[in-house]
Amino acid sequence: MPDKEWYERLFASIDAKDTPGFLSFLTEGASFRYGNAPPAVGQAAIGAAVDQFFAAIRSSSHRLLRRWEEPGSAVCQGEVRYVRHDGRSLTLHFCNIFELQGEKISRYEIYIDSTPLFAP
Repeated sequence: MPDKEWYERLFASIDAKDTPGFLSFLTEGASFRYGNAPPAVGQAAIGAAVDQFFAAIRSSSHRLLRRWEEPGSAVCQGEVRYVRHDGRSLTLHFCNIFELQGEKISRYEIYIDSTPLFAP
């Protein structure tokens, strides 16, 4: 089961825009969904979706607030501070749900309202 350091490493890979590092947390056939976007399935599709998202923002910084684990699944709640390319920053709340195979994520769902991030 994930511990606090596992979450910190996961979020550090995202905040560093390290797609290969992020993908190392996932199973080969994983499913990944951000907000209301359709899920990406498989590491190639997830990598492409994550690269596209990383290109759309200047930076991010995650803060873990709470976490819950049970065999085969985990949930965490947190805040993410995004900086847009126009320099504007905003903090959004999120909840992630993970289905796990060992320490690898087989299903990753991010519940977030990212509307303000992409608003004009």
